[in-house]
Amino acid sequence: MLSLEIAIAKTHKYAVRDSGDTAETVERPNGGMSVVMVDGQGSGAAAKSLSMMVSGRAVSLLKEGVRDGAVARAAHDHLHAYRGGKVSATLDIVSVDLVSGTMLVTRNSVVPYLVRQAGDVRLLGTTTTPIGLYRHSRPSVDEYPIEDGLSVVVFSDGIPGAGSRTSARFDILEWARSAMRPGLSAHEIADGMLAAALNADQGRPNDDMTVVSVTIGAAIAEQPIRTLRMKVPFTPSAG
Repeated sequence: MLSLEIAIAKTHKYAVRDSGDTAETVERPNGGMSVVMVDGQGSGAAAKSLSMMVSGRAVSLLKEGVRDGAVARAAHDHLHAYRGGKVSATLDIVSVDLVSGTMLVTRNSVVPYLVRQAGDVRLLGTTTTPIGLYRHSRPSVDEYPIEDGLSVVVFSDGIPGAGSRTSARFDILEWARSAMRPGLSAHEIADGMLAAALNADQGRPNDDMTVVSVTIGAAIAEQPIRTLRMKVPFTPSAG
């Protein structure tokens, strides 16, 4: 028996209250889970509103059983029509589909992502464009068979951009090859990558940062028990 673990670690740009990144999870109607990550153009409240609109659209369609590629296209069409091609966002959908027995990675992003499969860690690029800008924009779709040890990590552009102000540029692949050891949990991967990126930015992130880690591992219990753990620090607004 195998188990699925999803972890999200995120922070906002230094001295900016709102993060323009949004990440949400949703249960698939035919079995499995999906996680949606959206990075809205810019930062602050406007970017947050944009990313929440796009993620809400995607999550709603996934709940209805729409296929991931069609979800990405619909989110693009909605944003392009709503903002007239003047605003963009990146969109990542990582799904564990129990019907096909695969993990799907559907993306409209220029940011690479990590996959660990059969003990090998790779940083994979993409030729897609963000959603919202061009009339015809198609997502890239990668598919991996569900197996013990499979991990996929997607992240917003604040991660590869970490350390750009100094000589301590964050090397994602170097970090992954040393840190993404077999048996590492999704939470350990997400927290570890975010901590390394923050360190490269000397604790003052130059951009919003979000890491989404999805792992497949061996289940210990015979009866699966689903748990959700969240820790969300926030500062109440004055007045």
